[in-house]
Formats: sequence, C-alpha cells, structure tokens
Amino acid sequence: MKPPPETLTDGKAAPARDDGQERTPQGELLTTISGEPTKALYRPEDVDVDYERDLGDPGEFPYTRGPYETMHRGRMFTMRQFAGFGTAEETNERFRYLLDHGQTGLSTAYDMPSLMGHDSDDARSLGEVGREGVAIDTLDDMETLFQGIQLDKVSTSMTINAPAAIMLAFYVAAAERKGVPPDKLAGTFQTDILKEYIAQKEWCFPIDHAMRLVTDLIEYCTREMPLMHPVSISGYHIREAGSTAQQELAFTLADGFAYVKAGVERGLDVDDFAPRLSFFFNAQIEFFEEIAKYRAARRIWARELRDTYGAKNPKSMLMRFHTQTAGVSLTAQQPEVNHIRTAIEALAGVLGGTQSLHTNSFDEALALPTEDAVRIALRTQQVIAHETGVTRTADPLGGSYYVEALTNEMEAAAYDYFRRIDELGGIVESIKRGFPQREIADAAFRYQQEVDAGERIVVGVNKYKLEIDDSPEILRISPELERKQVDRVKAVRTSRDVAKVEETLKALREAATTDQNLLYPILDCARAMATEGEMVHALQDVFGTYTEVPVF
Repeated sequence: MKPPPETLTDGKAAPARDDGQERTPQGELLTTISGEPTKALYRPEDVDVDYERDLGDPGEFPYTRGPYETMHRGRMFTMRQFAGFGTAEETNERFRYLLDHGQTGLSTAYDMPSLMGHDSDDARSLGEVGREGVAIDTLDDMETLFQGIQLDKVSTSMTINAPAAIMLAFYVAAAERKGVPPDKLAGTFQTDILKEYIAQKEWCFPIDHAMRLVTDLIEYCTREMPLMHPVSISGYHIREAGSTAQQELAFTLADGFAYVKAGVERGLDVDDFAPRLSFFFNAQIEFFEEIAKYRAARRIWARELRDTYGAKNPKSMLMRFHTQTAGVSLTAQQPEVNHIRTAIEALAGVLGGTQSLHTNSFDEALALPTEDAVRIALRTQQVIAHETGVTRTADPLGGSYYVEALTNEMEAAAYDYFRRIDELGGIVESIKRGFPQREIADAAFRYQQEVDAGERIVVGVNKYKLEIDDSPEILRISPELERKQVDRVKAVRTSRDVAKVEETLKALREAATTDQNLLYPILDCARAMATEGEMVHALQDVFGTYTEVPVF
C-alpha cells in the first residue's frame, strides 16, 4: 500500500505516480547509480569486497582509499580558485588578492577567443574579449599576467586545451625572461582535447592532428619540464554538459587511456610520463555517489595502468586529481543557497580524497564572481580543512557498506562503457561517430524531464520558490577592457620584428608537415612575439579545420 501524497511547504501535493519505481513521499526517484532501487539499509551481504584485492590501505595498490598513506593529514589539498577576466592586468590583481588571502595555487581561466585560438582583434572575438576569462594573445600578455609572482614558487593551473601548446610556450618564454628555466616550473596544463570534442566544443584542428599536439606536449614536458603535469584529463566538462556520474567516470578514463596509448606509441616509456598525468573531476550534489566515483576511478586507473599498459612504477598507477564543485548545480534563483551546495560538493571532494580543490562562488549562475564571493568560496575550503576534522584520517568512509556498494556499481558501469567503446574502435573513433555525445545528450534530457516532473527537486527552482527578485550585485566587465586589449595586441604587431615573425611562422608550417615535435617551433614563434591566432592559422594551413557532424 502506497502512502498518501505529502503536502509540501508551498501548499502543493506531490503528484501521485504508479510506474513501479520507488519514490520519496515528495515524488523523488530512489535509484542507485545503476538505476536499481536504493536499499533502505545496506548490510555486509550487499557488498562484494576483498580488502587486499579491491581496497588496500591508502598509498597501496589499487589506491581505492587514496594515493598517499596519510592523505590530507600529511599534506592538505591545494586550495585553488579559478580566476580570470578582462585583461592580464585585472587578472594579475585577482591572483595577488587570492594569494594574499591564503590560496596556495593559481588556476587560470581564459576567455572564449583565447580558448578557440582567436586573437582579440579577430572579428569573431567581438563582444567576448575578457568576458569568461582573461584575454591572452601574446607573450607580452603572459608576462603581465604573472607580473610580481614568483613562477618558481607557485603552482599554476592553465585551463586551456586546443591551443595548450601555444599557451605553454608563452608561459615558458615568460619564465625565461624572469630567469626561471622550464625545469623549475610546476603546475598543470589541461590539454585534454578529447573532452572538447565530447562536451565543451572548443577546438582548432581535426581530432587526429589535435591528438598529435597533445602527444607533442606530453613528450616535451617529459624531456624538459619534470615538474609540469602536461595533461589534466577532465571529466568536469563532460559532467557539466549533462552526463551522469558513471558517464563522467567512463569517458574521462577512456580519454586518459588514449593519451597513455599515444605516448607509448610515440616511443615514450609509460613510467616516464604517466606519473605526471593528472585528472580533473566534477563534484556534484549527490554526495555519496561522488565519493564512490572518485574511489572507483583510482582503482580502475591503477589496475589498467599496471595490467594493460605495463606500468611498473607505482607512481604511474596513482591517480591524482583536482576537483571543482559543480557549476551546473548553481541556481540563479535564491543564489545564496549555492553556498550550501558548494560546501556539500567540496566536502564530497575532500572525503573522496582529492589533491586539489576549487569551490565555485555563489553568484556564478549570474556572472563572473565578485571578490567577496570568491573570498567566501575560498573560506569554505578553509573551514573544511581546519574546522570539520574530516582531514584527520584517510578515507573515513571506507568500509561503509553503502559507499563500497556504490563504488562497485560505479566501477561496473564504467567497464560496461569501456566494452561499448572498444566495440566502436576506441574512444577517438567513438567520438567521430558521436557515441559519447549522444549518451550525454540523452542523460541531460532525462535529467531535465525529472526536474520538470518534480521527480528531482531543485530547491528554489521547482520547489520552495520565492516570488521576489533576490539577485545580488554582480561583477560587470566594462566594454572598455575589450578595446584596451584590442589596442594592446595591435601595438605588439607594430613594435615587433615582422620578418622574424614570418620566419618563425614559416618554420612552424614546415615542421607541421613532418613528425617533428611542434613545441620547439611554437616556442620560437612565441619568443618572436607571434600571436596565438597567427600560430593557430599557420597550423590550420597544414592541418585544416574541424566541423562537428550533428548527432541528434
């Protein structure tokens, strides 16, 4: 016998449904990762776990419980805040502000033209310069971005993908001018081009040529930059596009395996570069599901690197990852509630064993965050780190019947996707055929159907709504900053040695027709003050461009 529908606080009863699925009195679905009904109670017989095979101690294979023996007790997670807007001057000021308030690593957000390989004075950049991140067109911009910051003392994350090799070259050249050699630079370049074709849709070149650039960057960093993580394999954007947790896990790891395979085929020993591959995951609001996702990810990565790719160095099998709370979970309605969402998501990341964390600001559903919003987001991390006690022991939820059952379900779901991807010829071929894209689109559609039907409650959106406008003050980017950046890139063009620029761009085109590592000619272009757009165009002369085939 079903209970009567419960009256909610807005006076409306949850709609009665008789579709055979278990629900809360409010009409919300009660299902696990696999779609099976969630049990009201989990007991030992619900979990098939062998401690040595499936868990191990933290710091021991298969690293389900964490990559390090003492985890956050021994080394606190790095506290990063994604920052970037306007020109290099404004973002440099925000960097300094964050470092002054206790941030321990920098994370750079680029504007849309920079992400797409367009210069700020390109006609396609009009209205977008400095809007979603910082505009970086030349070596001069990169120098300004890090003015007054000791590059050999700070870890820097760069969220850049299609033009990652160009931005790395700008960064290396800027450090050279400060007297800092490449082997002293620490940080992470995202570089994960496959998730761009899957989810974020920011590309410059056809997939195969883009994969060549990723492999060039991995090879360059292996030889020249031992402290730099050349690729941050990113599930974050896959999840933000609407994927489920298991899709985020499976497609992200499949991308990672593709980069490992490409490095090995280039002639690199897997143990020479795999220890510096890192990951970037989303922290969504489904608390235990997220923790299970992180634990399953470590276990799968460790086993596959050892058993499939022949890694012998334990560091190759360690999955280290950065976590960012879910931007897509933030609501424009009652935005102050986003403080709660972000805190819960961040806590899931910490309990799941993240090495680095970014907390979104509460106003990001409306605009780029204000300084006050960023400070509160950073304080959220600091409260978790220093007041809650959750960092005192490694994997405190390990052994929970529910968490271990979810971890097993997540792993099984990922391997089901791996099988389907292999049947299609691997992840690159799967992307060309639109498989991950269709899976994510279907998942996003199902999610929205559940919200619209009240089967998934989003506070302030489809329940507990207010009729008043409670929008906070937001950060507004002055159009003057775009004009300033356009003038700046034009000034660089008039002051440089044009013949030298043309010479280096010609050499880049010629190198692109060979199997030469392109980082070296790209570095020459950067030092000659060639712009990002000029280098992208030079490579497109050889590689061509890419247009996605619609899959819907």
